[in-house]
Amino acid sequence: MTKLIQITEVGPRDGFQNIQDPIPTTLKMNIIDNLVAAGIKHLEITSMVSPKAIPQMADAREVIKHVLHTHPQITPYVLVPNVKGAQLAADNHITHVNYVISVSPLHNQANINRTHQQSLDDLYSIRQNLPELDITLSLATVFGCPFIGATDVNVMLDIIKFADEHGIGKITLCDTIGVATPLQTLRILRVIQQAFPSIDVGLHMHNTHGMALASMAAGLQSGITRFETAVGGLGGCPFAPGAAGNAATEDAVNMFNRMGFDSAISLEGVLRVSALIKETIDPNLLSSLSRARTYSEFNFDSAHAMPDNDHGSIKYGK
Repeated sequence: MTKLIQITEVGPRDGFQNIQDPIPTTLKMNIIDNLVAAGIKHLEITSMVSPKAIPQMADAREVIKHVLHTHPQITPYVLVPNVKGAQLAADNHITHVNYVISVSPLHNQANINRTHQQSLDDLYSIRQNLPELDITLSLATVFGCPFIGATDVNVMLDIIKFADEHGIGKITLCDTIGVATPLQTLRILRVIQQAFPSIDVGLHMHNTHGMALASMAAGLQSGITRFETAVGGLGGCPFAPGAAGNAATEDAVNMFNRMGFDSAISLEGVLRVSALIKETIDPNLLSSLSRARTYSEFNFDSAHAMPDNDHGSIKYGK
């Protein structure tokens, strides 16, 4: 059986948050509608953060209302950084939240204005006071921090341990600045899987150094089947200077399809959304397929393309 890959589209949140010019709410809704039409079933639609910190997310309530009314068949996620954000998400009838903590203490302070202890205290409060919320712990700067470089694996494990002890069974490892290598990805996954064999691990890779897809492929080797990507390769953390966008949804879908995995997402549909974003929001998208031919009419990995046993039938020289 073909293994199913779960792609969570994060463009409407991570993809849009770093764009300076306000994106009309109706355009955001149109993009979400077209992503759903392309087969996206898991979608991070916005974040509950202060509009002063991230002005692009000021219309979060309108976006949530539209998605819940128009697309009851999908699973919408909202990113929350603290108790207040989680309560606002719950008040707006959201049941799935991504709660973010950065492994780097300096980035955690810059990104969400919290110490690690404050973030863990808030997570405990959310778990106790909003038990109906399905929480995924999003760990930022797992693979590197823009302020301190390498981050402490033991700190990461301590945060995961806290989450595991409080009934949070899903984590997403985020390469916030896009510096992960495939080998580093394998090493970190191996450590986590040995320490917490039952936890559901996903990957959220940025492509600053061009290794996002390679690191995702390494994740596949470790059994990871849940990934977060952004259409067009949009994205970036406002508090991660110099980082590029996310792994592009269209590039990821193309890679998984070519490798024989099933994402249940239409590549052509995602490319139409990418073209819409290129036309209306950002003409300089970072994804490969936003600028290149897909060659989808061909099969480059068919059985007849593999060598048979008669390798000596081609003669070289005289």
